Amino acid sequence: MDKLQLCPLDYLSEQRANFKVTVDGGTNVLYDSVMAERDLYIPDLISGDFDSIKAEVAQFYKTKGVEVEPTPDQDFTDFAKALRLLLSKTSIKIEVIVVLGAFGGRLDQVFANIDVLHQARNQTSIPVILASHCQMCVLLKQGAKYCLKVDTGYEGDWCGLIPVGRPCHHVTTTGLKWNLDNQGLAFGQLVSTSNTLEGNGMVTIETDNDLLWCMEVKNDAK
Repeated sequence: MDKLQLCPLDYLSEQRANFKVTVDGGTNVLYDSVMAERDLYIPDLISGDFDSIKAEVAQFYKTKGVEVEPTPDQDFTDFAKALRLLLSKTSIKIEVIVVLGAFGGRLDQVFANIDVLHQARNQTSIPVILASHCQMCVLLKQGAKYCLKVDTGYEGDWCGLIPVGRPCHHVTTTGLKWNLDNQGLAFGQLVSTSNTLEGNGMVTIETDNDLLWCMEVKNDAK
């Protein structure tokens, strides 16, 4: 079993992004939320089928020299297509992919975003993190032992392990208040929710199938 290091909240403490992508209607959210500081928050790329982006928003970013890439294929979500497009840009050094605003709005779209995490496992070894202002999740792939660094100060009170996709038959953890010892996780049986960190700054997880790690994120570090 491979041992993999993962620091899921380091992106919050480092506040950096090598390459920024907005997707279709999400570009409207960026445009409306930054207001007078729009020139400070310019994406490198806008993609999607463009059925939601406002004309004035698209025009604003085009005048700023932003690359615009239509992805009309309706068999995949705009997020899935944007991820493939990003991964195709081999000249960009990518250590982690953070997807902001991944949990707001419709439940079916939240599940679609989680499905993209499953698609991504066959496309890249780069961690893909779904995040919002108060929570994050990352898919832990089968057949590896993960060591999660959780000492940034942005960790909240709760965390969980969710077997989205298929059951996990053998899960072992350390560093949690309620650890698992070679136990199974499956909907209709046992799902690890409302767990919490033990406080030693490290969590280890071994799983025989893909497993979703989720946790609370605080706006301000301790």
